[in-house]
Amino acid sequence: MARDRPVYMGPRLRRLRRELGLTQSDMATDLEISASYVALLERNQRPLTADMLLRLARTYKMDMGELAGDGGAEQAARLQAVLKDPMFADIDLPTLATGDVAVNYPGITEALLRLHTAYREEQLALADRGLGQDDAEASDPVAESRRFLGARRNSFPLLDDAGEKLASEAEAAGGLGAWLKAKHNLRVRRLPADVMAGSVRRLDRHRDAVLLDDRLDGASTAFQLALQTAYLEMRRQFDAVLKDGHFISESGRRLTRRALASYGAAAILMPYTAFAKAVETRRYDVEALARQFGTSFEQTAHRMTTLQKPGHERVPFFFLRVDQAGNVSKRLDSAGFPFARHGGSCPLWSVHRAFERPREVLTQWLELPDGQRFFSIARTVTAGGGSWGTARIERAIALCCSAEHAHKLTYTAGAQPGEPTPIGVTCRLCHRSQCMARSAPPIGRDMLPEDFRRANAPFGFADG
Repeated sequence: MARDRPVYMGPRLRRLRRELGLTQSDMATDLEISASYVALLERNQRPLTADMLLRLARTYKMDMGELAGDGGAEQAARLQAVLKDPMFADIDLPTLATGDVAVNYPGITEALLRLHTAYREEQLALADRGLGQDDAEASDPVAESRRFLGARRNSFPLLDDAGEKLASEAEAAGGLGAWLKAKHNLRVRRLPADVMAGSVRRLDRHRDAVLLDDRLDGASTAFQLALQTAYLEMRRQFDAVLKDGHFISESGRRLTRRALASYGAAAILMPYTAFAKAVETRRYDVEALARQFGTSFEQTAHRMTTLQKPGHERVPFFFLRVDQAGNVSKRLDSAGFPFARHGGSCPLWSVHRAFERPREVLTQWLELPDGQRFFSIARTVTAGGGSWGTARIERAIALCCSAEHAHKLTYTAGAQPGEPTPIGVTCRLCHRSQCMARSAPPIGRDMLPEDFRRANAPFGFADG
């Protein structure tokens, strides 16, 4: 029988000690070992024995499974995901060797993961500058937040794990409302809009209550309760995720923290393990999944972009939300699609025609100028409302995946891939010369004179 591999968890032990506010000497005294042995454990020069795991669990009242972790499997999966980057394509990187590095050298593994994330952020920033954005635009808080999320593929396993745990606790308590009462002594109250004074949710510490606008529908009510829970319970996780980010402005950091809180709320309402299983069972049917988890169409589609937990990945999606004027108010990417940074404005994409057929799911095959093909679904969603005269806004959302994954979606069942619609990332980056929908000539192409000839397309430009 194969022998179990020794467990090295130095960085995890060091993090635990620091979170408890202990020195190595303090921990040594608690565990009845020498301070030098604690130092050896933290440097991964000694494996953590089963006896030592038991001592840690008993001494610090911690769950054994939480302490033991996964033996480096998660780190190995994260490292393998990073090493799929095209920049490493010409290097032979065996899976077994990657696993050995992750298990035996967790510090080096973490350093490599951080470096790759920093590299991704810089690449996205360079892309912004490459399109002629000035410094003011490059440091825009929304752009900062999008760069942070994009560099991490909109996937935060730390928040997924915390959300799954909270979801389990809430279910055992009888729901989020009952859990808030039991854990934080907070009751949930629904109040009229005039009492809420412009808020949809407010934490009232004086009355020990979470106040909600009574016009919120079921999905929005559940989301706001989950959001308040995330703010109460995930502060440490938010700080840990934000720690490695580079923010020029405080507003950029706050916007990102708000995005992480929404991520945490979704992780509570749609726990990763259950949701990842459900998307495969229901073949990524957004409406069916929304009914199963009691969430809205948009919340569900948004959550589908986050299913990239290393070792447990699902179909990677790109998500876009636009208003009727074409303004992009949300852009999320879990696969590094070419239009993830600046795309979405091409009028040939069905997301812009969804307003003509409200609440209907529109499907479309897409092809970019370089030949890459994608499959897209688009549908309108409504925000606001809830009573007569209350403002509401219609937006359209699109969920898009690479053509190679399209067969996994219920929307393509029984149908052959249709003729793709040729679209561009954006007119300034699209070099299709015959596009009648073009609003601007592409960057780097000389305009042709029209003294003797006017082309059918809005702009005529040179071939080279």
